[in-house]
Amino acid sequence: MTIAVGVEALEAAAEPILSDAEMYRLGLVASTGGEEGVFDLITAHKWFNLAAMQGNLEARAYRAELAKEMTSEEIAEAQRMAREYLLTHRPRSNN
Repeated sequence: MTIAVGVEALEAAAEPILSDAEMYRLGLVASTGGEEGVFDLITAHKWFNLAAMQGNLEARAYRAELAKEMTSEEIAEAQRMAREYLLTHRPRSNN
């Protein structure tokens, strides 16, 4: 049996996971709209969730606040996106 894996999948898998501070900043940009002024609560929840998983307490608080404004379907989508991110990225080595 042969398994074919695309170059893009391999490149994504080779990318390290961002730090909790980087994820937190991405969550802030998505939740406030950044310079473009377009906010995305699902993406913001995803980044805050990932940062919170790495121990970022501010991200945990922001994630909880966003969840109050989101439907259960939106939260489920954000969680799916977070899981997908974890599956396609690997942790940074501590070297």
